[in-house]
Amino acid sequence: MAVEPLLATRAQRAFIITITLQAIVVLVMVGITFRMVDVHVQMRSARYKTLPCYLALFALAEIFELFMAFDALRLRNIIQLIGILIFHVALMVFAALQVHQTRAALVTAGDCLGSENFVNCGGPGTLWRQIEPFLIVAPCVIAASWFLMLFWIKQLYAEFGWAIFHVVGANPKMKAMYQWYQIMICLLKFDFFFFSGVTMQLLIVVLQRNSAEFGVTIAAIPVVLVLLILCGLAVQREIKPIMALSLTMMLAALSYLYKLVRFYQPVSRDAYDTTRASLTVFTIIAFVLLLATFAVGLRCFSDFDRGLQSSKVNSVPLRPGATSYGSSGNMSQKQSNNQLGAPLGPRISIE
Repeated sequence: MAVEPLLATRAQRAFIITITLQAIVVLVMVGITFRMVDVHVQMRSARYKTLPCYLALFALAEIFELFMAFDALRLRNIIQLIGILIFHVALMVFAALQVHQTRAALVTAGDCLGSENFVNCGGPGTLWRQIEPFLIVAPCVIAASWFLMLFWIKQLYAEFGWAIFHVVGANPKMKAMYQWYQIMICLLKFDFFFFSGVTMQLLIVVLQRNSAEFGVTIAAIPVVLVLLILCGLAVQREIKPIMALSLTMMLAALSYLYKLVRFYQPVSRDAYDTTRASLTVFTIIAFVLLLATFAVGLRCFSDFDRGLQSSKVNSVPLRPGATSYGSSGNMSQKQSNNQLGAPLGPRISIE
C-alpha cells in the first residue's frame, strides 16, 4: 500500500489555508500594536513587558497550531483535529484577556484626554485608543476562523473515518486502545506548548535574571522537554520502566501549581500585576492537561503487551485504492482494469 499524500483533498487544503490566513492576520495585528507602543514607551520597564510577551506567545502559538494541523493531517488523526479546535478556543480567550491586560499596563491616569497624557490616559486621542481596535480584531478573527475550521473538520471526520480501521483492523478493543494512545500523544504535544507558555511569560515579564527562581525555571525547560519525549517513546514502544518513570515525574510536576498561589500572595502579587490573568489561565490549563495526561498514561500503560505495539509504530494510514498485488502481470492488469472501470469476468474458487 502507498502512503496517502498530504493535502490531497479540498478539505485538507482549505483547513491549512484557514489556519495560515488567520495566523497572518492575527500576527500582523499584534505586530502593529507592539510597534505603536514601542515608539512611545520603554519596553524594558516591567509594567510594559506584557506586550512583547503577548507577541512572543502568539508567534509560538500560531507556529505550534500550524505544526499540529499538518501533523494531524499527515497522521489522519481526527482526535488531534478536535484538540486543535479546543486549542483555538484557548487562543481566543487569551487574545481577549490581552485587551484587558494591555489597558491595565498603559492606562494608569484614568480616562483623561490624550492632550494631558498621551501614554497613560485612556480617553480620546490617547495611545490606548489608537491600539484598542487592533487588539479587538485579534480575538474576532480567531473566533471567525474557528467556525471555518469546524466546518472543514466535519468534512475531514468523514474522510478520515477509515483511518483507524486500516491501522488496527475491525477489533473494537484494539480500536479503543489505539484511540487512547492517540489521545495520549496529543496531550503530550499540548503539554509542551502550555508549559512553554507559562515559562515564557515568567521569564519575559516577571522573573529577575539574578534570582534563583530564574535559574530553576531555565533548568526546568530541557528537563520537561526530555520527559515528554521519553514518555512519547515509552508509550509508543511500550517500554515499561521509562513509562513508569515518566508517570512518576508527571505526578511530581503537578506540584508546579504552587505558582498559582504566588500570583495572588500579597508579598509577590505586584510583580504579576499586568500578566496575572493570562498566567492564571495558562497555569490552570497546564495543570489540568498534565493531570489528564497522567490519567490517560495509566490507561495506556494497562494496554501494554496486548498486541498494539506494531500498530503504534506503523501508524501512518495507507490508501485503500493503492493496494499492490505484487509483481504478477495478470494481477497488475486486473488492478489496472478495475481502476479504469472495466468489468471483471466471473472468477471461480477452487478452494
